[in-house]
Amino acid sequence: MTRPRQIVAFGGGGFSMEAGNPLLDDYVLGLAAAARGDRPKVCFLPTASGDADHYIVRFYRHFSAGRCEPSHVSLFRRDCGTDDVRAHLLEQDLVYVGGGSVISLMGVLRAHGLDVALREAWEAGVVLCGLSAGSLCWFEYAVTKSVGRPTVTRGLGFLPGSNSVHYDGEPERRPVYLEAIANGDAPAGWGVDDGAGLLFRGTRLAEVVASRPNARAYRVHAVDGAAVEEAIEPRLLKSQAHPDPTAPLAVEEMRALHAARRGYRRG
Repeated sequence: MTRPRQIVAFGGGGFSMEAGNPLLDDYVLGLAAAARGDRPKVCFLPTASGDADHYIVRFYRHFSAGRCEPSHVSLFRRDCGTDDVRAHLLEQDLVYVGGGSVISLMGVLRAHGLDVALREAWEAGVVLCGLSAGSLCWFEYAVTKSVGRPTVTRGLGFLPGSNSVHYDGEPERRPVYLEAIANGDAPAGWGVDDGAGLLFRGTRLAEVVASRPNARAYRVHAVDGAAVEEAIEPRLLKSQAHPDPTAPLAVEEMRALHAARRGYRRG
């Protein structure tokens, strides 16, 4: 059976932003499990954070070996975690891209040829998701704070249009995004609150979900030279039973983390 192309773009949230609230992560894991079953393969790309160790540890705590087959790829390290990154990504059910600097993320992905590999994975039915930089990267245009102040930048262009994340959490982004839409510097797109996520099947929005009440997404477009926001009421996700994120890491998870740390020596 052919798997659909799916991307989930969080405004902000997931294990790195919502301590004690796993709803968005449970949601994307459920999409991945629909393809494989109980233990989907999940790969984390912490590239936008410079492969920060604490970020990788938190990933393994929330995507534990009891729920999936977790792995990560560290592109800033000589021992990146696999001999063939492209093949590894194509074997996954879910690729989860972390937050950080979207400008750095784009540069590293393109330098390693992973812009092409990720598109191949998406076309093959691997679910792609991410928050912040890991959300912005999928669109043609995005509003980033990678340079210190909000500015418009280019993304991978898997999804048409534009994206602005942390819509409620970092309000300084919003006027920049609205001005860019009004002036034609960015095409119509989506403003997404922390705690909200957009599910795209193919390149069409399939649904909006939220991990907390009052999280919203907005369709933003220009009308007569002015930006117009249309609020979208999301589906509020429900809690599921899940492992204790404070429990010790499994042996295989610890081995993966130690391998990443050994590879951190640069030369």
